[in-house]
Amino acid sequence: MNTEEMTAKIAKGKGFIAALDQSGGSTPKALRGYGVEDSEWSGDDEMFGKIHEMRSRVITSPSFSNGKVIGAILFERTMDGQVDGKPTAEALKERGVVPFIKIDQGLADEENGVQLMNPLTKLDALLEKSVAQGMFGTKERSVIKSANAEGIAAVVAQQFEVGNRVIDAGLMPILEPEYDITADDRAEGEEILKAEILKNLDNLPDDRQVMLKLSIPKKANLYKELVDHPKVLSVVALSGGYLTDEACAELEKNNGMIASFSRAMLQDLRAQQSDEEFDATLGNAINSICAASST
Repeated sequence: MNTEEMTAKIAKGKGFIAALDQSGGSTPKALRGYGVEDSEWSGDDEMFGKIHEMRSRVITSPSFSNGKVIGAILFERTMDGQVDGKPTAEALKERGVVPFIKIDQGLADEENGVQLMNPLTKLDALLEKSVAQGMFGTKERSVIKSANAEGIAAVVAQQFEVGNRVIDAGLMPILEPEYDITADDRAEGEEILKAEILKNLDNLPDDRQVMLKLSIPKKANLYKELVDHPKVLSVVALSGGYLTDEACAELEKNNGMIASFSRAMLQDLRAQQSDEEFDATLGNAINSICAASST
């Protein structure tokens, strides 16, 4: 797939985007959930080797290439690795899956009810490498924990600032200002978030587009205006800690949003499953998530 074909695939949204981008801090937990105990690896290299085995098994599973997964977000080490003897991005595109790369370097300490992204000291080099490896886009995460207007404005401003650097490099940015779904004031805060995103979209040149990755809103269809915005290629939803059934039920209430789930897609997969059991389990999750993304 070339860039034009990948853009069209994402714009049509007939499927969902798999999040396969757990990094250092979340990898041990992800491995335990998969049935790989801490005692089975030692040091970062072995840990990342184990998680790459899991991701490779997902990508090469027949159900992953059934057309319902239209994109996948990768961690840098996954992008640098190989799947089925080929660079990961190439292996994905051969399966009709558009590759994205996680570019943030973790979260700063909470201030004004939010966690901004840490300074992106490696961004230019990572973008250059990502372009060379044939990636289509990027993903960057920050977190909102309360309806603090100053904090939310800072999060959105930072997201768009980095997004513009990504566009300058020739890639499509997924901006991810995640709203903590456990926050008591989420409904109020999500209204502030939408207003800030719309303000920043208005300041984007007409020839630029971004993608948005947002928590499933408390008020159904709150983000429909963003879904329909000409400067937004697609709005995708993160599962935010919901289990698969909960995440799918909430997503179905929001027309035009498609899923970009991690935990909700991978939660029932185990290293000990046979290839047939693994593929059937993955296929069931993919079918459920895809159905919820088709509203």
